[in-house]
Amino acid sequence: MEIGFIGLGNMGAPMARRLIDAGHKLVVCDVRTEAALALGALGAEVATSPQDVADRAETVMASLPSPAVAKEVALGTGGVIEGKRIRRFVDLSTTGSRVAAEIFAALAKRRIVQIDSPVSGGVAGARKGTLAVMVSGPPDDVAAVKDLLGIFGRVFVVGEKPGMAQTMKLANNFLSATAMAATAEAVAMGVKAGLDAAVMIDVINAGSGRTTASDGKFPQAVLPRSFDYGFATALMLKDVRLCAEEARALGVPDKIIRAVLDQWEITNSEYGGESDFTTIVKMVENRAGVIIGGK
Repeated sequence: MEIGFIGLGNMGAPMARRLIDAGHKLVVCDVRTEAALALGALGAEVATSPQDVADRAETVMASLPSPAVAKEVALGTGGVIEGKRIRRFVDLSTTGSRVAAEIFAALAKRRIVQIDSPVSGGVAGARKGTLAVMVSGPPDDVAAVKDLLGIFGRVFVVGEKPGMAQTMKLANNFLSATAMAATAEAVAMGVKAGLDAAVMIDVINAGSGRTTASDGKFPQAVLPRSFDYGFATALMLKDVRLCAEEARALGVPDKIIRAVLDQWEITNSEYGGESDFTTIVKMVENRAGVIIGGK
C-alpha cells in the first residue's frame, strides 16, 4: 500500500521507518528537508508539501507537534484537504478532542475521513514497534488501516466518535506526567531524610508505589543524571494543558490535574521546552536542596 507520512520528528521518523521496513511504499514530507531526505535515502518519495503528499497517496498519516500545526497541515493552504487522491487522514498527533472533531468535520466535506490515532510509548516504543496505538473513527476506515497501525505497536480501538482516542491519550499522558512529578517529590523527600535514591527506587519498584517513572525513567535517565529519556518538557506540558482543558470542558473534578500542570509549567519556564521531561526532577531538587542519583 502506498502511504503518505507527514512529520518526521522524534516520533514520526521511526514510525515512518518501520513502515518502509515492512515493505510499504512511502511518500514523506517534513518542514526540515534533511529529515525527508533521510527517509528518501531508504526508498521513500519526498514530497514538497502536505498537499503534494495527499495528491500521491490515498492514506496519509501525520505525526505533528501541536494542535495548531496539525490543523494547518490538515486544513491550511497547501494542506491535505486540497489533495486530489487522499481518502483517509490518520492523525497520530496529540491534539485534544475538540481539534480532532474540527478536523474531522472539515475533511468530511471533501469526502476525506479523519481517523484519530494518537500514540503512547515514547521514542523507544516508536523504534521498537511497541507503542500503544489508540484509534477512533468510522469502523470500516479504521479496519482499513488497523494492520498498518499494528506495525507501530498494539492497537486499541476505543470508539467511533471523533476525538475519543484523543481523550484516551490525554488521560494516559496525564497519569504519566503525574507519576513523574510525584515520584520526583517522593524520592527528594527520602534523599533529604538520608535515604539512598537507588535503594528507594528498588523498594518502590518492588512495592505498591511502582510507576512508569520509577520503573523506567528514574533508572534510565534520572539516577545516572543523563536526563535524556527522549521526550521534551514542552510536549509533556502541552499534553497536560490539553488534559486540563478537556476536564474543564467536561465539567469533571480537576484539582490534581491543575496541581500537576503547575509543576510542568514551572519546569518549562525554568529549564526550557527543549529540555528532556525528566528535568522536572531538577526543578524539585532545586527546591528541596538535594541531588538525586549520580556518584
